[in-house]
Amino acid sequence: MSAPRQPLPQAVALRYDADAAGAPEVVAKGQGLVAEAIVARAREAGVYVHESPQLVQLLMAVDLDTQIPPALYTAVAELLAWLWRLESAGQGLESAPPPPPALP
Repeated sequence: MSAPRQPLPQAVALRYDADAAGAPEVVAKGQGLVAEAIVARAREAGVYVHESPQLVQLLMAVDLDTQIPPALYTAVAELLAWLWRLESAGQGLESAPPPPPALP
């Protein structure tokens, strides 16, 4: 009997322009090696990587280059506000308090 297969890692990248109208957009998504590449590129660029399997699962259903649905506004807005506060305070992510829960 073989061991149960581990689910492939998944990743979603969002883009948000506070100066533009509209919600954040899904700009990359994938699983397995593609997910690992998305995370690696984000980290190389100094972009914060939030790990929330529930939120990623919901965002995987959003088409590429499409704004997130209104049902996810609150979860994503809380995460963006947390990141903005960290950047404004000049606080590094290593010493930062944990982010808000990704889902209500």
